[in-house]
Amino acid sequence: MKILIQGGRVLDPANGIDQVQDVLINDGLIEAVGTHLKAEGAQIYDAAGQIVAPGFVDIHVHLRDPGYEYKEDIASGTRAAARGGFTSVACMPNSNPINDNKSVTCYIRKRAAEAGFANVFPVGSITKGLKGDCLSEMGDLKDAGCIGFSDDGHPVSSPELMRRALEYAKTFDVPIITHAEELELVGNGVMNEGDVSTQLGLQGIPWVAEDSATARDIMLAEFTGGRLHVAHVSTAGSVELIRQAKARGVRVTAEAAPHHFTLTDEAVRGYDTNAKMNPPLRLQSDVEAVIAGLADGALDAIATDHAPHHIDEKNVEFAIALNGIVGLETSLPLTLRLVEQGRLSLMRAVELLSAGPCKALGIPRGTLSPGQVADLVIFDPTIEWTVTEERLVSKSKNTPFMGWTMKGAALRTYLAGNLVLPA
Repeated sequence: MKILIQGGRVLDPANGIDQVQDVLINDGLIEAVGTHLKAEGAQIYDAAGQIVAPGFVDIHVHLRDPGYEYKEDIASGTRAAARGGFTSVACMPNSNPINDNKSVTCYIRKRAAEAGFANVFPVGSITKGLKGDCLSEMGDLKDAGCIGFSDDGHPVSSPELMRRALEYAKTFDVPIITHAEELELVGNGVMNEGDVSTQLGLQGIPWVAEDSATARDIMLAEFTGGRLHVAHVSTAGSVELIRQAKARGVRVTAEAAPHHFTLTDEAVRGYDTNAKMNPPLRLQSDVEAVIAGLADGALDAIATDHAPHHIDEKNVEFAIALNGIVGLETSLPLTLRLVEQGRLSLMRAVELLSAGPCKALGIPRGTLSPGQVADLVIFDPTIEWTVTEERLVSKSKNTPFMGWTMKGAALRTYLAGNLVLPA
């Protein structure tokens, strides 16, 4: 089947394209990108006034399947991805059972193929059972389809074990994705340590808990020559450590989540558990540093850390509420806020949502080059909509952005040439 998308503003950062052009899809592949394209018998879509871009890629999501399907499952999570303009997601291994063996990896891939809303690239665990005491069978996991390894939600506390993980993963040329956190410094902290935590009477988590762990893992990557990816960067110090490491040639990449470049710890006032996440919301100076890192290349990707939770797990005292928020459906407009503020160019914003994450984790997507799989999104940066429980298609509704007016939305999402939004 042929599909001709006409007259949209094509943004393809991987190829440096920013021009009003046509895109021709044929049998699930990009056949051509150019002006005045013709295709007899093709379905025509008029994209005038809209943005045509590679399908977005979120390299940090929690699909909760297997084991926690009451929060999210692969079908609902990938449907939310398509609604947000994402055609590919990388799912973290903290399911039940843990994705520390190939049978779980194969299950995830099978369920994703059956759902058909987005590509799902599993991330295997660094350690068996996320327990931090011995390495998982990385070779088997890689062969089964894992694109990297992480104990996300749990730092690898042992520097020796992290060293071995980086060395082992290096033989497959895949990244170790670090949850950078020094637990002894975290203690019983539940939000950022500072004036707000003091005023609310909540135990705080100091910035050094993240920065010290980031520094350690960067040094281990530098020592081993392995590939390190730093997840959910939230502090000014970590941004600067990553920037300096890149300048030295360390093989390190990093991501930031929309909530960490949009909100500060002020959002916790009122003890709103939807503002509780790990790492926590920080200070305005950290927000500014994260935005600067996204703009100058210190940070490579925007990733949501989509973490669905049932209302009963959030509607409790702040100290015992679970960490995390849903983010797949609000990522695009929150990113476009930075464009509207002049902090990012639209091209850079699209790069951070497509080519950047693909390059960081080695995912073969993120471009509209002829011959590539036709994963693409058409979005309108001017559409306004309100975040409501009814509007969100994720099973869980835990978001600090409930009631916010958002600007920008995906209109059409194509997965291998198949229209998955609107479904």
